[in-house]
Amino acid sequence: MLPKPVKSIAAMLLLTPAVLLANADDDENSIPEKLGYVEWIVLEETGLRLKARLDTGAKTSSLHAVNVEAYEKDDEEWVSFQLPLADHKDQENGDGEDLDEVILEFNLPVERTVKVKRKGADSQDRYVVNMEFCIAGTSHSTEFSLTDRGKFSYPALLGRRFMSDDNILTDSSDSFLAEKECEHKTLADLADEHGE
Repeated sequence: MLPKPVKSIAAMLLLTPAVLLANADDDENSIPEKLGYVEWIVLEETGLRLKARLDTGAKTSSLHAVNVEAYEKDDEEWVSFQLPLADHKDQENGDGEDLDEVILEFNLPVERTVKVKRKGADSQDRYVVNMEFCIAGTSHSTEFSLTDRGKFSYPALLGRRFMSDDNILTDSSDSFLAEKECEHKTLADLADEHGE
């Protein structure tokens, strides 16, 4: 006869596979998609395609934004911000036209503000907005903090909140692993739509 603690452990080990099988979900959506540490995303409101780094070290996603200004609308806090197309020259431009003067403008309700600690610099308060975007051929919605990412290689960063909510696995050794693409507009098309 086994001592009581061993019986308990043995019973737990015998029950664990049955519990796992009972809780298994055959739905394809429960299988996480594997993405690289850099992928293309498309902002659904505009069709702008930009590179995003998937960063497990960041909780909240972040988006490049300049001229960020809060204002009140219908007793709610909103924020306006701009995305200059000239900051996204890493994708195909189409006919090579000058994009320096073309700027996309956004007006969105503020979800919250966050205080971001920065290495070697003062903490920074940032507005957070909810935005819809496409990655790997599927639509998602997540919160983005707004900050000037002009000095960074990637205009967007996708954090843990997005990855955990949408069951995303990241391969830190490879990039652009998405098997499906999102429909997007060329920079030239966006310049035609939003140029003066």
